Amino acid sequence: MDLKEHVAQLTRDRRPFVHATVVRAQQPTSSHSGDEAILLQDGSIEGFVGGQCAQNSVRQAALAALETNESVLLRVLPDGAVHFPETPGASVVVNPCLSGGAMEIFLEPQLPPPLVRICGSTPIANHLVGMSAMLGFDLERDDADIESLSGTTAVVLAGHGGPEPEIIRAALDAGVGYIGLVASRVRGGAILDTLGLTVAERARVHTPVGLDIGAKTAAEIAVSIAAELVRELRIGGLRVPAAESAQPAVATEAIDPVCGMSVVVGADTLHLSRGNEDFWFCWPGCRASFAQAGGAL
Repeated sequence: MDLKEHVAQLTRDRRPFVHATVVRAQQPTSSHSGDEAILLQDGSIEGFVGGQCAQNSVRQAALAALETNESVLLRVLPDGAVHFPETPGASVVVNPCLSGGAMEIFLEPQLPPPLVRICGSTPIANHLVGMSAMLGFDLERDDADIESLSGTTAVVLAGHGGPEPEIIRAALDAGVGYIGLVASRVRGGAILDTLGLTVAERARVHTPVGLDIGAKTAAEIAVSIAAELVRELRIGGLRVPAAESAQPAVATEAIDPVCGMSVVVGADTLHLSRGNEDFWFCWPGCRASFAQAGGAL
């Protein structure tokens, strides 16, 4: 599978990843401008953006970019002064094991869009479907299996009846971060009272749903709901989870016992066992030095 096909597959599977592109390279680095790679949450990498030592720095920066969902320009420099023009705003990391070259790599996190489940076929629900599509959200309607809410960012109940308590309970149990119930304050409160919710659970259920913009019509109410979703995503801390089937192993880190550099432990991380201990290294030079010293560094 080539890089573009892998990106398309990851997007279909709603798996977060980082697209890394080398934008500048100074010899004698082994990378060139235009080299690309994708990095996953488990620290695995496909493609090429430099040797082992540089890849460790890229891995760490990529995992941080996934956490913040912020792109970053990473400057990977060797130890000591180099003639490499400054780039304002870039994140700088110094690698003592680089062979004298320097690189700039643009890291762009690619998170799945919010997955919104809209329950009901009322005019409000239908207007909200159109607005959610315009905002780039992934959509599911209530004819999908309500027991399968893995990876769902938000559930909006706009059916004015039906199994609302059951859906709210299922959404809470599935860890859905935003649950909106279209109802009056009195009716919404009565429904929540039947569920025996904790304070934290009740805070996740928005009813009346939507920002208070004085909405009257179905379209206006849909606008208020969409606006509240955007607010929660941008400033309210609402996260977009990956689907359960796409959850990767969490990356772990270790310290190179030779140079002291932090490395992300992955399938291709250089490794050596001594007795009952495992050691990981940023590049072959550190591993060779450790092996020659018998692990007594």
